[in-house]
Amino acid sequence: MSIISKDIQKAIAILTNEELVAIPTETVYGLAGNIFSEKAIKSIFETKKRPFFNPLIVHISGVDQLENIVSEIPEKAKILAEKFWPGSLTLVLKKHESIPDLITAGKDTVAVRVPNHPTTISLLEQLPFPLAAPSANPFNNISPTKPEHVERYFKNDIKMVLDGDTCKNGIESTIIGFENNEPIIYRLGALAIEEIEAVVGKVAIMNKKEENPDAPGMLDKHYSPITTTILTTSIVDEIEQHPNKKIGVLSLNSSFKSDKISAEIILSTSSNLEEAASKLYDALHQLDHQNLDIILVEKMPDFGLGKSMNDRLQRASFKG
Repeated sequence: MSIISKDIQKAIAILTNEELVAIPTETVYGLAGNIFSEKAIKSIFETKKRPFFNPLIVHISGVDQLENIVSEIPEKAKILAEKFWPGSLTLVLKKHESIPDLITAGKDTVAVRVPNHPTTISLLEQLPFPLAAPSANPFNNISPTKPEHVERYFKNDIKMVLDGDTCKNGIESTIIGFENNEPIIYRLGALAIEEIEAVVGKVAIMNKKEENPDAPGMLDKHYSPITTTILTTSIVDEIEQHPNKKIGVLSLNSSFKSDKISAEIILSTSSNLEEAASKLYDALHQLDHQNLDIILVEKMPDFGLGKSMNDRLQRASFKG
């Protein structure tokens, strides 16, 4: 039975014993283990039911640790790290020979970031090893942004959820890799593409790869409620396509006030995309536990964090 606790020393003891702890970050909660423990890393994959071909993200306490994780750092990677770490940016770089292949799905690159959460930074500073920490949810399910989300998923599988309250940003980190030393976005995320381009210029997006993905979050189906979910540009029209269904609606700023709607959540009445992103997964969790037949989600504006949210929602509604 897992417990929700703020006791960092207890988390250290569990992690040092090659077991798993769910940790808070500013993006989502992660399922963490010692990157140098084969037992712990295998346990992450097995607990999440995550395929071994999907690489993990290494979390470090500061940029000074980067030289122990990677063997090469392109100039633009240094600029991005200096600007956005600690924060919601993951860099995919050539790995140091000490990094186990299990972490990187056999690739010669490793994904790494410095999370912007005081609890986890304190934890990492006290550990003698970095942590691998994919999102603390079963593979393909909605990522957790509250300790209760994690406990609901894994209460019988892990010993501890390190309580860091609700995640501030609410969606996963933006992942950037490099080809010919030029940055490429592998996963849209909590750091908007406009912020990145303001620092390093125009960047390409290559964020879908079903086979042998270069980074987490590239598979077509991901981040999904159990309830059938449809992303639409017209909630009103879509409601008419599902007569006699128990319908939930998730919208950016509008109430649709229809007796055909059983549950409705508005992400931001002021259309603030940061606020909407921070509430997105929790809203999906709430709707997914109301015994609905279908969840209709309004497509977000296609810029800033709206673009990242649409990416998540498209994968959540992917039917394959």
